[in-house]
Amino acid sequence: MAMEDYASCNGQRFGRIMRQWATYSDLDPLLNENLDQWPHLNELVQCYKADWVKDETKYGHYETVASSSFQSQIFEGPDTDIETEMHLASARHSKTEDAINDDIPSTSGRHIPETGSYISSSKSLNMHFGESPLPAYEPVFDWENERLLIFGQRTPETLPTQHKSGLNITVKVLSLSFQAGLVEPFYGTICLYNRERREKLSEDFYFRVLPTELQDANVSSEHRGIFSLDTPSASVCLLVQLEKPATEEGGITPSVYSRKEPVHLTEREKQRLQVWSRIMPCRESFAWAMIPLFENNNVASAGGAASPSSPLTPSISASSSQDSVVEPLSKINLDGKLAQYSSRSSVVVEISNLNKVKESYTEESLQDPKRKMHKPVKGILRLEIEKLHAANVDADNISEGGSVINDPNDASGRFAEAAYAKNLGNGLDGLRNGNLKCNLGDRKESHRNGSNLIAESHPDYCNDDFQAFDFRMMTRSEPFLQLFHCLYVYPLTVTLSRKRNLFIRVELRKDDADIRKQPLEAIYPRDPGQAPQKWAHTQIASGARMACYHDEIKICLPALLALQHHLLFTFFHIDLQTKLEAPKPVVVGYAALPLSTHIQLQSDLSLPILRELIPHYLQDSGKERLDYLEDGKNVFRLRLRLCSSLFPVNERIRDFFLEYDRHTLRTSPPWGSELLEAINSLKNVESTALLQFLQPILNMLLHLIGDGGETLQVAAFRAMVNILTRVQQESSDGAERNRFLVNYVDYAFDDFGGRQAPVYPGLSTVWGSLARSKAKGYRVGPVYDDVLAMAWFFLELIVKSMALEQSCLFDHNLPIGEDIPPLQLKEGVFRCIMQLYDCLLTEVHERCKKGMSLAKRLNSSLAFFCYDLLSIIEPRQVFELVSLYMDKFAGVCQSVLHDCKLTFLQIICDHDLFVEMPGRDPSDRNYLSSVLIQEIFLTLDHDDVSQRAKAARILVVLMCKHEFDSRYQKPDDKLYIAQLYFPLIGQILDEMPVFYNLNAVEKREVLIVILQIIRNLDDASLVKAWQQSIARTGLFFKLLEECLIHFEHKRPADSMLMSCSSRSPDGEGPTSPKYSDRLSPTINTYLSEASRQEVRPQGTPENGYLWHRVSPQLSSPNQPYSLREALAQAQSSRIGSTSRALRESLHPILRQKLELWEENLSTAVSLQVLEMTEKFSVAAASHSIATDYGKLDCITSILMGLFSRSQPLAFWKAFFPVFNNIFNLHGATLMARENDRFLKQVAFHLLRLAVFRNDSIRRRAVIGLQILVRNSFYYFTHTTRLRVMLMITLSELMSDVQVTQMKSDGSLEESGEARRLRKSLEEMADEGRSIELLKDCGLSGNALEAIPEGSTDNRWSWLEVKHLSDSLVQALDAGLEHALLASVMTVDRYAAAESFYKLAMAYAPVPDLHIMWLLHLCDAHQEMQSWAEAAQCAVAVAGVIMQALVGRNDAVWSREHVASLRKICPMVSNAVTAEASAAEVEGYGASKLTVDSAVKYLQLANKLFAQAELYHFCASILELIIPVYKSRRAYGQLAKCHTSLTNIYESILEQESSPIPFIDATYYRVGFYGDRFGKLDRKEYVYREPRDVRLGDIMEKLSHIYESRMDGNHTLHIIPDSRQVNAEELQPGVCYLQITAVDPVMEDEDLGSRRERIFSLSTGTIRARVFDRFLFDTPFTKNGKTQGGLEDQWKRRTVLQTEGSFPALINRLLVFKSESLEFSPVENAIGMIETRTAALRTELEEPRSSEGDQLPRLQSLQRILQGSVAVQVNSGVLSVCTAFLSGEPANRLRSQELQQLIAALLEFMAVCKRAIRVHFRLIGEEDQDFHTQLVNGFQSLTAELSHYIPAILSEL
Repeated sequence: MAMEDYASCNGQRFGRIMRQWATYSDLDPLLNENLDQWPHLNELVQCYKADWVKDETKYGHYETVASSSFQSQIFEGPDTDIETEMHLASARHSKTEDAINDDIPSTSGRHIPETGSYISSSKSLNMHFGESPLPAYEPVFDWENERLLIFGQRTPETLPTQHKSGLNITVKVLSLSFQAGLVEPFYGTICLYNRERREKLSEDFYFRVLPTELQDANVSSEHRGIFSLDTPSASVCLLVQLEKPATEEGGITPSVYSRKEPVHLTEREKQRLQVWSRIMPCRESFAWAMIPLFENNNVASAGGAASPSSPLTPSISASSSQDSVVEPLSKINLDGKLAQYSSRSSVVVEISNLNKVKESYTEESLQDPKRKMHKPVKGILRLEIEKLHAANVDADNISEGGSVINDPNDASGRFAEAAYAKNLGNGLDGLRNGNLKCNLGDRKESHRNGSNLIAESHPDYCNDDFQAFDFRMMTRSEPFLQLFHCLYVYPLTVTLSRKRNLFIRVELRKDDADIRKQPLEAIYPRDPGQAPQKWAHTQIASGARMACYHDEIKICLPALLALQHHLLFTFFHIDLQTKLEAPKPVVVGYAALPLSTHIQLQSDLSLPILRELIPHYLQDSGKERLDYLEDGKNVFRLRLRLCSSLFPVNERIRDFFLEYDRHTLRTSPPWGSELLEAINSLKNVESTALLQFLQPILNMLLHLIGDGGETLQVAAFRAMVNILTRVQQESSDGAERNRFLVNYVDYAFDDFGGRQAPVYPGLSTVWGSLARSKAKGYRVGPVYDDVLAMAWFFLELIVKSMALEQSCLFDHNLPIGEDIPPLQLKEGVFRCIMQLYDCLLTEVHERCKKGMSLAKRLNSSLAFFCYDLLSIIEPRQVFELVSLYMDKFAGVCQSVLHDCKLTFLQIICDHDLFVEMPGRDPSDRNYLSSVLIQEIFLTLDHDDVSQRAKAARILVVLMCKHEFDSRYQKPDDKLYIAQLYFPLIGQILDEMPVFYNLNAVEKREVLIVILQIIRNLDDASLVKAWQQSIARTGLFFKLLEECLIHFEHKRPADSMLMSCSSRSPDGEGPTSPKYSDRLSPTINTYLSEASRQEVRPQGTPENGYLWHRVSPQLSSPNQPYSLREALAQAQSSRIGSTSRALRESLHPILRQKLELWEENLSTAVSLQVLEMTEKFSVAAASHSIATDYGKLDCITSILMGLFSRSQPLAFWKAFFPVFNNIFNLHGATLMARENDRFLKQVAFHLLRLAVFRNDSIRRRAVIGLQILVRNSFYYFTHTTRLRVMLMITLSELMSDVQVTQMKSDGSLEESGEARRLRKSLEEMADEGRSIELLKDCGLSGNALEAIPEGSTDNRWSWLEVKHLSDSLVQALDAGLEHALLASVMTVDRYAAAESFYKLAMAYAPVPDLHIMWLLHLCDAHQEMQSWAEAAQCAVAVAGVIMQALVGRNDAVWSREHVASLRKICPMVSNAVTAEASAAEVEGYGASKLTVDSAVKYLQLANKLFAQAELYHFCASILELIIPVYKSRRAYGQLAKCHTSLTNIYESILEQESSPIPFIDATYYRVGFYGDRFGKLDRKEYVYREPRDVRLGDIMEKLSHIYESRMDGNHTLHIIPDSRQVNAEELQPGVCYLQITAVDPVMEDEDLGSRRERIFSLSTGTIRARVFDRFLFDTPFTKNGKTQGGLEDQWKRRTVLQTEGSFPALINRLLVFKSESLEFSPVENAIGMIETRTAALRTELEEPRSSEGDQLPRLQSLQRILQGSVAVQVNSGVLSVCTAFLSGEPANRLRSQELQQLIAALLEFMAVCKRAIRVHFRLIGEEDQDFHTQLVNGFQSLTAELSHYIPAILSEL
């Protein structure tokens, strides 16, 4: 087949492709004669014989580098650790890896065998942090595809071949066997036949089958017949006809082959047959069969290319049922599972339904229902049938190296072929029942690789294969491409009056002068490889009056038919029996047929038969001398079929050829009007004939245009335009460039090695003059519009003609490896071309305004014209054309015009050498690129959305083209390209609004280009860009921030929350669905294509089964399998066109790829931005650029952009070394106050990362925190400010992070996040692991040293870092505890308040947060009506503010005021530290701490203390407020303050003068025992409760709180007494509360005194309201009795000391110290008496101011006396006497104790006596009786006591 002979690759422009030669073309000796006297024949032969000349560069040449393979990027969330999972998985899978390797989908789009990632090769030279973002943005970049999208794009046509359909079927005869045995030779023919139309579609393929004895060495069984088919159809079948030696009369009849019962020939019979077959030359027809190739129902299934169902496919059907002649064929035994369709799959067909014939027949009669039924032959013919791929291997797809470039632009063709393949390969199991078997032949696979592609793709065409001529070629409207010139003769019937055994001899004679002269050797032999023969014989029709024939005789015609050329038929009769010798044929008659008169495509004729020949038998004059058989009737019917590409049947074409010859040979008269007429009459040739001879006609017209006179030139030009227009219209396949014309220009048009003059000067002159006439306003007729429509053809011709001349000139004298120098055009020619170009431009301009599509096509043609010229003539000459174009279309013009301009640039810039183009002046940079950048920027400012998108797309495609171009992989080349496009960035920076006006898709396109440019720029160029101005540098980094925004990787889950971009691209986006927002728009097309095809998308591995066998972990059960189902689902669930839904609808593998690409894109962009930032930071360190050095906001904003987005692991690994370097270089600026906001955000994100489950990220976050700490030490020598900042950010983070999680039982526990954060904070201060951590993260071990220049001291202090870490952990724990209480917050108000308190204390270093939590606490207390505690909170807040103010020296207060505040609330710290001022962080800190806010909280405290009735505190507070008002001279406020002071002091007086002592609260000790109490277990607290809360109340309250905490296994008990508890002895599983009322202890109280404590107001000073010690007394006995008399009753006094004093910020304080004293019974007794004495004495000695208020004194005196001397009170003093002074106990008392007891009693009685006297003075009339009772009682008491103490009487 077409062997390609690409001359070589060293810059040779033209490849010569050898022509496919028909084997018979060399047979005609006449063709090799000298044809010079027939120029048109010369043209024709040259046209068919010359090599095709193909311009290798015309359609661009692009070698792409191996595509980069993408790694999965790991995007971790706080709770994921994909990295570890992957490590584990890979460890698990490494064993099974080899087995699965095939299943891993290739992740690259561009499908070229990988030879290592191309980026890694350049990595070593200039280190980039990551891969380039471009491959991930355009992962399926396909140069061919992108070019196809250009309007008016030229597409290459495949190599022209005569059978375009490409469905070839080869047939090979394997064997023939009969039940009776194969004894004699059999011969046969096979052809394609149309059953319905009863016509032959191809010539016959001959074969023979010899019995083994007869076989000779060169047996023909090996060769095969190759048939070509246009379209499969049910009526096409293979017609097999068998013949055998004629039957001997009286011999063995052929019926032995068709008998039902088995027949066995005897040896003798066999010999007889063999002998006869040797002596009998004639053959007779024996049997036939039709093999349908395509089944009815499958024909239309595959759309255009109806599926070839056949022996090659699921089912071979028989002929349709009414044709009873053809038995149905049998099942084919196959499992029918062809996994893949390989390029060869042959099927063996066993034909057992051979129909034996009784007599000779013509082919048409075979299917006649009237014919006698044929008997089936008992035998089997085995054929091997195979479908071959199209013979026309796409020459364009074979690059010079011979590698195949996948060519997706003919996708439609490819998929049709896939449909073929499918139909052919689905397995052969659908066959109808019958008796035909098929086995699948060996399915050889040919992989398409390398230079032997063509040969391998057709291993099938061997030399001795017979290519059957396809008769339909003659009726097709297609140009003839090869030389064939023959005649097929079919004798049909001879009707004679008597029976004969008749056969016919056919020969071709030159003339009829001499009968004995030998005929011409012009008949094709039946066996391949033999010489042409003089004659041919038909079969024999034995014993028939009407002899029928179906022979085909093929005759090679002479190049020029003379009048005398004729066919001669000789009719013979032969006896079919052996007498003495072999039978001899006898001539019966002759018939002659002159050819020149009957030469038609197809003709049926009838001739009379002559008895004998005489010379000049053809001439009419001799007719009457001739003697005819059968009375001269036309008894011989025959058919002729002419197949010739030399002899036009059409008369007008013949005329034109004739006149052309006469003109060329100068034999015609000089004016040549006949030629003009012939040229003009070409218009009227019918289209099929015109198309068939298109190429030679065009060649001849071009010669006339090239060297004719002006009139002739114009006529030829006009005729040519007319022909082209007709061809374009009449054989339109919808393409703008008709394929026949393209083939003509691309392959056929040639100067035949310089033998013919170039046509471009003539063409441009004729066309130019026509164009100028039009421009001048002359009428040029309709032809002008046609010229414009066909302009592409002429322009391409001009270019090819130039290129051919150029290669002729320099072909031979060019050193190897050098490029051909540009062609020097003659001045006149170039001027002519300029003028023509100008005229055409004007046309484009004019017509565009009317919006005609012709203008746009013409525009593309002109662009391609320039494109082509760039490779041929001096580029600067082309630039003149380009600048002419740009001037015509200057600036922002009409939308249509602008679109044309973009297309123009797009086409030109696609030139192979675009990058290497010079400028217009030798000093300039690339001219084209500067024009392009200018125009694209203009377009981006355009309003038309589609044009903006187009402009952006052009840039991206160009960038990809350069990036993946194997020629430009060196860093120098990449740098050069980057510098070429760098001005674009400048323009964008100058006009940023243009950029901001773009929609999101366009922005992404522009940004990816910018990233690509700056990636490859050198540092010097970047620095230059940053030197211009601060604002411009800022904008540069704004662009980088935009990159981060637009390429951020959002997990699919987030995308639902995503809103559309600024100008929502939904309305204006491409129509293809949007699967991805972030990748290039082409991805969406690629994915929808891939989904639609559902064949494997380009880029998955060769073994495509992967596509259908989805790996289980990828597909979910409800995953729709095909896009159709998916879309149906989408409609049903109304998830319209969201990209999420579309994604879900994708095949899992495609979805996986999409995510992979997006991850990699996002990663690459982030790393690229990071790389830029580092370069910038280094440049800024040397102060060589223009930026804001005060804040370095370029760096800070980018770092924030990077931190705040979800980034992959790869990014974090690269990030921290850069982070460290930036801080090393610019720490001073970044840590400064101005950058607080930045630092705070950095701290926030570092803490956020410290929560991550992935250890790599978490540990890097720890390092990040350490870097901040190091800088803090380095610049400030301490970490105070940093601590404040970390506290603030920790507090913000705590609101984001979930610190608790639910346990299964519904309770809360600490979450993993909180645990990991604590671990990170602890690691931060872990000196031991520090160096290992640094090394892991790629930093040096001494990265944390903070040694200032010129010093050796390391300022880093692990101790301080530990302190910092601890305070952060404390804050974390406080927050955690608070969160854990969430469920019991409302029940356990004590714990709630405590958690607020802890938070407030943890955040103490940050005034704002400290105050915030104190105010929360204050609110909580107010809800509980704990007014005193709420007031304390308000005081604490005021204290914080006052301290800060005093520290700043900007307040009316001094340290003394702070000290007085501490007396109220000891929590107010007395150290006025710098921390408050350090906390000056943006949004936090001392700016809010003002005198007014302090006053506000003091007033709140005042109000709350008043509610708690603690008036003495109110007084102190008001005294702090007054100085403020004084300093402000706010007299109104002062008046109010003093009024309230008056009220307060009056209230205090009132409290003090009340007879009932004032109690502000009650206190209870509560002990907790039991593990369900958690942290409270075995701790004791003192609770401060409102004064009306009794013991029962608090018991009930606490039981209620803690019962809810018990689970099924625990119960709650309350210990009823206040004895000491030994926790070890308590029951497990029970939780105990012990609640005891306690009394506060005064500051000056003697706790060792045995007196009973009576809490009276008389002791209560103002100070006495602050308590931190409490006591309670517990009576007990030592004799084991639970209760005893006074003499056994001991007393234990327990004193508790609390952490802090009441009223405190919380309601309960922990007891941290507990002491106890024991009092013996007698001490108890003495104490009791002394207590009463003291109480009376106090009452008596109490000074009273005036006489007016005697009443309260009287009342209290009465109360005390009544309890002391009333007679009925014998439990009192009397019981003491009876217990201790009588009998046995008195003997036990020590004398000292006895003395003390007696003294106490005597003193008691004396005070009572005094009191009774005073009472008498105070009473009035009404109390006389009561007084009498008191006196009587006293007397009887004295009398009782005298029994025990006789001395009492004398004392009283």
